Formats: sequence, structure tokens, C-alpha cells
Amino acid sequence: MTDRLLQGDTALVTGAASGIGRGIAVALAQEGARVVLSDSNAGDGRKVADQLTQDGHDVSFVAADLAAKNGPHDLLAEATKQLGTLSIMVHSASPPRREADHVLDVSEDTWDQMIAVNLRAGFVLGRETGRQMISQNIKGRMLIITSLHAYSPRNLPHYSAAKAGQTMTVKELAKALGPHGIRVNAIAPGAIPGGGFDAAGAGLARLTRCTSLRRLGTPEEVAGMAVALLCDRFSAYVTGTTVAVDGGIALHNWIEPVDL
Repeated sequence: MTDRLLQGDTALVTGAASGIGRGIAVALAQEGARVVLSDSNAGDGRKVADQLTQDGHDVSFVAADLAAKNGPHDLLAEATKQLGTLSIMVHSASPPRREADHVLDVSEDTWDQMIAVNLRAGFVLGRETGRQMISQNIKGRMLIITSLHAYSPRNLPHYSAAKAGQTMTVKELAKALGPHGIRVNAIAPGAIPGGGFDAAGAGLARLTRCTSLRRLGTPEEVAGMAVALLCDRFSAYVTGTTVAVDGGIALHNWIEPVDL
């Protein structure tokens, strides 16, 4: 096929073993990009890459510990070695979390890991990918998966702080890299089962009621917006923004119990 939206692109996707990251990696490959998938979960990550390869897509997998100081640098070096150049970078990796954690429960180690994987790695990957794109005169695109937690205080203070920091990092990267033709955007998903979010239990019905569309979303629906933001056909003049893909849950107070 020659009409695929990302034909000829080369992409790195973190957090690609499950959930939203997996959905985005699959969608980019289906739209013609060569993709390096990365995750700390090597077993599941390789399964995703193997399936895509069997389906005829040009993909590979690289295990990475983005909480390690050199983790983002090592990952980018390996992805560049495999692909030659990068025209797309997607940062979706995030450590597992317990939805019940609040400010009195979160340990400093847990805080540090969440900030390192989400915020520090996102900044380093964005900065270093940007430097590489500039040196190679590539009009690249970047996407960071943030969260509605960036705007509403609730449980998960470490996660909310990391995602709020990512939101501003996107703006800073977009401002600095825009003159070089490089676009940087974010997606803030709503209730999307898979990966770090477990929708099972009594809270499922309430989350569904709090969503205007009265259902939870899917990784594939987030991936569709990711493709739109990463392709110039639909988003050539879009940078520095965050798009909510949430079924309208942000229109309601999903933090406190409600009777709808």
C-alpha cells in the first residue's frame, strides 16, 4: 500500500508492551512506519513485536529501564542504530500504580520512579530526539501520553505530578523545536483499560456513568488520535497542544462519587 499515513516514517514507541502504548505501536506499524517498540516488560513486548512481524510489518523490540539514569540515552542510541534516523517519537511508558494511593501512602522510592519514567525520561527522549532531528534536518513529530490527572488533584499524587510536568514539557519542547519544523503534542486519555489502569471492581460502573458516552475507551481509540496527530495530512499545523481522548469524562467530576 502506498496511501498509508506514515509510510516511510521511522518511530520509537515506549511502553509498547500493553495498553495505550501497544495500541499506538500497532497503529503506527499498520500505517506504514518502521517501529522500534520498547518496554521494561521484555516478555510481553517481544510478543507484540513478533505478532506484528508475522503480520508483515517492519518492527523490532528493545527492552529498556527508563528509570535508570542512562536508560533513555541507551534506548535512543539502540533505536537509532536499528532505524538509522527517527522521524517519530512516542513516550507512553509509565510504572504500574495503585489507584488507592494518596499523598500519605506514596513512598519516596515510588515517587522517584514515577517521576523518572514519566517526566525525566520524557524530557530526555524529547530533547535528544529533537537534537538528532535538527542535525539530520528531519521535520519530525513527537507525542507524549499524559493524563487528565495532570489537571485534577486526587489520589496518585506521584502520577498526577509527573503528568502535569509532562504537559508543560510538551509545551517547552514544542516552543523550542517548532522553528525547526518539529511538532510536539500530547494526548490525555480518559478511562482506558489496559496497561497501568485496571477498570475492574466496583468503580467500573461509576466510571462508566461519569463518562458522557457512557462507556470506557479502548487503546485503539487513543491510537487513532495518535496517528492523526503524528501525520502531516491531518495535523501539519498542530503543535504544543494536549488533546483529550476521554469520552467526555472530564465534563463530569469523576473524582468524587456522583449520582447520574
